[in-house]
Amino acid sequence: MKDRKRVLITGAAGFLGSHLCDRFIREDYHVIAMDNLITGRLKNIEHLFRLENFEFYHHDVSKFIHVPGRLDYILHFASPASPIDYLKIPIQTLKVGSLGTHNCLGLAKAKGARILVASTSEVYGDPAVHPQTEDYWGNVNPIGPRGVYDEAKRFQEAMTMAYHTFHGLETRIVRIFNTYGPRMRLNDGRVLPAFIGQALRGEDLTIFGDGSQTRSFCYVDDLIEGIYRLLLSDYHLPVNIGNPDEITILDFAREIIKLTDSDQKLIMKELPVNDPKQRQPDITKAKELLGWEPKVPRSEGLKRTYAYFKSLSREELYETEHKDFENFIVR
Repeated sequence: MKDRKRVLITGAAGFLGSHLCDRFIREDYHVIAMDNLITGRLKNIEHLFRLENFEFYHHDVSKFIHVPGRLDYILHFASPASPIDYLKIPIQTLKVGSLGTHNCLGLAKAKGARILVASTSEVYGDPAVHPQTEDYWGNVNPIGPRGVYDEAKRFQEAMTMAYHTFHGLETRIVRIFNTYGPRMRLNDGRVLPAFIGQALRGEDLTIFGDGSQTRSFCYVDDLIEGIYRLLLSDYHLPVNIGNPDEITILDFAREIIKLTDSDQKLIMKELPVNDPKQRQPDITKAKELLGWEPKVPRSEGLKRTYAYFKSLSREELYETEHKDFENFIVR
């Protein structure tokens, strides 16, 4: 049997985790996928189960992690990432960012593996600096409704850096900005799948606030390429990976209506508490250190994403929340 490099990917059945599994399989790694399936879905990775260089562990990383054999790399992507998820399971969100990260870092130390942790643009909160650079410390309300996610990620970064400085662990930190593409859950509360889902169901599109707030959307293939390059780089401080092509939510809603060839109206609702008004990455570091910048224009990425959502069954189209939540006990 070929002696492939071995990589552990947590949150592997989720949107980004599953695309990472695909990428490392294509690069001929032995991929060990781990997910507790609270927000992840096996259908995202079921096409990999037949491969001899892929294995799956149904496990919660907030509990002790045991993986037999050598590990070369760990990518820690386990975490609820959408407002619907982390507002419904706030304790688990905090635990996976703290206990889960601690367990992954401990495993990396024990195995002598390099670890990349998935942080987020949400560490910048509702930013007072625009666009957001990696040296900006953020504007986060730790006790607001979004604090369970924002502070979990900020703590995750702090613990990762502590392992790097105290134990000499090889660490990488990626700050991920808004990303979209196939395998997103249609009703996870994020703006793009929410708009497309409403359009496909013939519903009016819901805009929170006056629509002047901005987002910058990166297609998933571009994001995965940036993450892959960062993992293999020699840079240990946080790096923004995202698309700096900024657009207002109002203009984005109009793009979705045009894309879906629908005639839905726009319904305005009150802006959620602490919702960021602006979101745009400064990707200077990614360009200089990784030679990376996004390649897929939003028009093309949206076409691919819309084609994926159109292929969903009626049951998936009208699903309002992840079925596994029904049996999840909050502790």
